[in-house]
Amino acid sequence: MAGDHGVVAEDVSVYPPEVTAQMVGNFLRGGAAINVLARYSGADLVVVGMRVAGEVDGPSREEGRSESGAPSVTFARHGVARGTRNITQGPIISPAQAAVARQTGIAVSFTAITRGAQLVATGDMGIGNTAAFSAIVAALTGAPAAEVTERGTGIDDGGLARKVDAIERALRRNSPDPSDPLDVLSKVGGFEIAGLARVILTAAFRRVPAVVDGFISGAAALVAAWLDPQVTAYLLAAHRSVEVGHTVMIDALGLVPLLDLGLRLGEGSGAAIALSIVDAAARLLNEMASFSEAGVANRERDGHM
Repeated sequence: MAGDHGVVAEDVSVYPPEVTAQMVGNFLRGGAAINVLARYSGADLVVVGMRVAGEVDGPSREEGRSESGAPSVTFARHGVARGTRNITQGPIISPAQAAVARQTGIAVSFTAITRGAQLVATGDMGIGNTAAFSAIVAALTGAPAAEVTERGTGIDDGGLARKVDAIERALRRNSPDPSDPLDVLSKVGGFEIAGLARVILTAAFRRVPAVVDGFISGAAALVAAWLDPQVTAYLLAAHRSVEVGHTVMIDALGLVPLLDLGLRLGEGSGAAIALSIVDAAARLLNEMASFSEAGVANRERDGHM
């Protein structure tokens, strides 16, 4: 899910906001890292424009798989606004807009599962999103902004200081209620985080596991778990990101990441890599013969302890 964030006005990113729409177009043309990794994993890619501010230039792909069985790329634009407001200036999403974002997440997840998905993997794209999601983590966990804020796309020390300051001002201005995840989403979150949280909740309701990517997807998982703690039984942490706030989220959820490779790309790339591990584990569980089935004597029978 991709979305833009008004907090970029605070000079918290080295990239301009139009990059979000440009990257979504790249997804649709099949040229991004997530396209390569989705093809490798055999996963269908669903790209959802959740209030992308710019115009997306890219082909629209048909849903479903091709006759050859190759993974598909699907694009859908959803939105009642172009990007969020600036989190330092007040609540960034109206209650009505947040409700639409949540309904989009439900629809996307339900459609995928109805069409046969046995596993969902979450990913994100959006310039300025790590600032908003650091604010979410700080609000929900009580951690200081400086402890859950990283450099994102590679800002320098001055940029990091501006980013931490923007988050602290946003938290003071909005006073999000940590006991109410929906209040946190509306005040300092984002359209895509609301959508991804509902993707995860809907999947868990249908007893479908969700492989969670990095920092932003982790924030969505945190919101989902705060709304319904039973969700954590259906979560798999794909990897541990270099973003410091990601470790705080993983620990808060009680998850053990499958990989620790120093990744920070986003796009769902870490989740796509982890799909191979999940698939291997499932195949071992379902296809590997037990000792008794294979006619292999156990150690006690051989006289060894």
